[in-house]
Amino acid sequence: MKFLLTSAGIKNKRIHDTLINLLGKPISESSALCITTGLYAIPGGAGKAWQFFSGQSTTPMCELGWKSMGVLELTALPSIDKERWVPMVQETDVLLVNGGDPLYLCYWMRQSGLADLLPSLRAVYVGLSAGSMVMAPNIGEYFVGWIPPGGGDDTLRLVDFSIFPHLDHEMLPYNTMAAAERWAAGMKGPAYAIDDETAIKVVDGAVEVVSEGHWKLFGS
Repeated sequence: MKFLLTSAGIKNKRIHDTLINLLGKPISESSALCITTGLYAIPGGAGKAWQFFSGQSTTPMCELGWKSMGVLELTALPSIDKERWVPMVQETDVLLVNGGDPLYLCYWMRQSGLADLLPSLRAVYVGLSAGSMVMAPNIGEYFVGWIPPGGGDDTLRLVDFSIFPHLDHEMLPYNTMAAAERWAAGMKGPAYAIDDETAIKVVDGAVEVVSEGHWKLFGS
């Protein structure tokens, strides 16, 4: 699977061009499935989900002009026969995974069976904030909100680095470089701090930072 792990969606031309390159065809010829499950564990999540679907958010993903779009609600999948949803996921060109609470999103990725399916997919996985963080080995105590039944901060380990998103965001005054450095000091492997103009592309384990903003790699 190919990954495009963003802080805030397809925010600039470099990230947009990288997405098209990963798809191997125009967005207008590509099918998309949207996942907003992580939003429901944060305040105002239902409204944020609607903004995402309707293209009224400040994190462009759904409004890019996809050939077709659908919603994959992870909390519903355990009650549905796999024959109803697995082929649809296998056939789609891109998964657009919104943010919210990364551990809640991780829990439902596992419970739904999507986590097991992801490594075999041909789709491009596009993450946004928590949707990107969940691919890492863990998120760090700094980002723990919703606590899974077994506790801890482990996530899916589909990439070998962790992510601190929204670096120096004007509405998140605590997401400073100094905070990112303290967070990174407690992580066990490589860790990136990225701002909203930055994304990380991963193909066959090769990592490339795509940015019109600023970022920093810790523990390389």
